[in-house]
Amino acid sequence: MLKELRQHVWQANLDLNKEGLVVLTFGNVSGIDRSKGVFVIKPSGVPYSRLKPSDMVAVDLDGKVLDKQLKPSSDMPTHLELYRSFNKITGVAHTHSTYATSFAQARMPIPCFGTTHADLFHGPVPLTRMMTAAEIKGAYETNTGKLIVERFSKLDPLEFPGVLVAGHGPFTWGRSAGEAVTNSVALEHAARMALFTLLLRSGASAIPQALLNKHFLRKHGPAAYYGQK
Repeated sequence: MLKELRQHVWQANLDLNKEGLVVLTFGNVSGIDRSKGVFVIKPSGVPYSRLKPSDMVAVDLDGKVLDKQLKPSSDMPTHLELYRSFNKITGVAHTHSTYATSFAQARMPIPCFGTTHADLFHGPVPLTRMMTAAEIKGAYETNTGKLIVERFSKLDPLEFPGVLVAGHGPFTWGRSAGEAVTNSVALEHAARMALFTLLLRSGASAIPQALLNKHFLRKHGPAAYYGQK
């Protein structure tokens, strides 16, 4: 099973790069086997062109690295916190993609200006608060995860499958590593359109809640009817 998970997460990392959401070695994807309590993640600093399925590093939910040959991504503790707190997700992706990161750097949530955004997020893309100096000096990556979890204290991670970490960038997640990457692609597209919307009309308003609900709920939830069974 772990071999299959490594293959899936390796492909998801390649897809993240193929979609143009990462530069150099920035960005990472992980996926978890909930039955075993183990997740695998991209190794730190290894170019995407050199990645192999066997390079994906296994980590348990106590944070113990189970492989010897390569170090996991430096963002591993953030992924760990998300898996511990969001028990319905099985994949996490992190990028520094241009448009979503621009909103994170501006410390602005992404408003829901249209139905494309509403197809994925049941409202604005959430933004965390800025980390404190003590959080930055301490267990930085772990605290990044805790910051995200704090922001989601009243939000459903499956209704909002991503977040902007203030001053840092986006994290997305899903029911698989591949879905986490798909959500990264959609988030970047929504961020790009939101930026152009604000350039065209700086005072643009979010779409009405009824329209937002219609588009989100026709794809998600028990009454969803989009797509094939």
